[in-house]
Amino acid sequence: MVNGIYTLANDVVYDQLVALLNSIEANAGREIPVCVIPYDDRLDKVKAEIAMRDNVTLFDDSDAINFWDNFATKVWKNYPRAQKKWRELGLSELYRLPMHRKLCALEGDFEKFIYFDADTLLMGPIDYIYEKLNDYDWVANDFQYKSDLKYIFDGSPDLIRKVFSAEKIPSHIFCAGWFGAKKHIFSQANLDDFLDKLQTGESDVMALGGPDQSLFNYMVLRSGISFYNFAYHESAQTTGNHWSSTFDAIDKVLYDKGRRLTYLHYMSISASEFTKLCAGEDINLAYQDVFLHYRYLKSPEQRPQSFYRPSYFTQLQRNSAVFLQAKFNSLKLKYRNFKDRISQ
Repeated sequence: MVNGIYTLANDVVYDQLVALLNSIEANAGREIPVCVIPYDDRLDKVKAEIAMRDNVTLFDDSDAINFWDNFATKVWKNYPRAQKKWRELGLSELYRLPMHRKLCALEGDFEKFIYFDADTLLMGPIDYIYEKLNDYDWVANDFQYKSDLKYIFDGSPDLIRKVFSAEKIPSHIFCAGWFGAKKHIFSQANLDDFLDKLQTGESDVMALGGPDQSLFNYMVLRSGISFYNFAYHESAQTTGNHWSSTFDAIDKVLYDKGRRLTYLHYMSISASEFTKLCAGEDINLAYQDVFLHYRYLKSPEQRPQSFYRPSYFTQLQRNSAVFLQAKFNSLKLKYRNFKDRISQ
């Protein structure tokens, strides 16, 4: 039985991917195979990096990718509130669709796996996650359950209580950026049932800001598969993992009040920030030296030796470009919404 790690990446997050792969190699405590699921076709740098690593592969099962793309498309195209809201905001009718490709992990070679978003650093061994998967189908280790439920489900309280067992909220809530699961945990009958229930009204429970996260939580809760969150059941012993928390860095490893982190997640930080950092711009990233250590672990000669702060003129140019693009997008959106109204 082969256990492994999946991540989702393209060339846009190349710097984060390299840092993640190096942190796995340095801190997992043993060799663990990694498979990179393609976010899209921008993969030139990703493929070159994988070619240099014996223990890393690219997920190339196009049938599985198409299957999960189609599944997510059916979910969100048939959710009227999502379509209306995303259109009003000028977003794609399939907002963040490639994020759902994380589900390809259910079709891959690993019998038990842990999924990492690319903007994550492994800080310590993860065998305890695989061991817990001997007893549970899905495992998490985060404090998402302490956040507002609206980031997962933002339907009416009455509908949420109707769809889900009350005792499972918040104990079954998790962040979709890091989790463990088993291969083929959902049957085709499960998936057909999800689509049927979602298309007959249950989709109204789901939040729209992070569609993959909302859908994954729905699938785990609605299927009734066994679930365990270390941070919920063992909160006194579980460390934080979010970059905004205060940790101690010792020998390039982070500790939370003396306890070694399992992982650090840079969620919500734009990929462009990492690109700027690796080009020598001081962006004041949390645990910046730790990130750079892993990013350049195998190529220290390429690590920036000094950092600069952008000039006032450069910042003004950036802000102006952002402002003009926002105004342009706003005008396009107003025009599109106007056309929609007069055509109804």
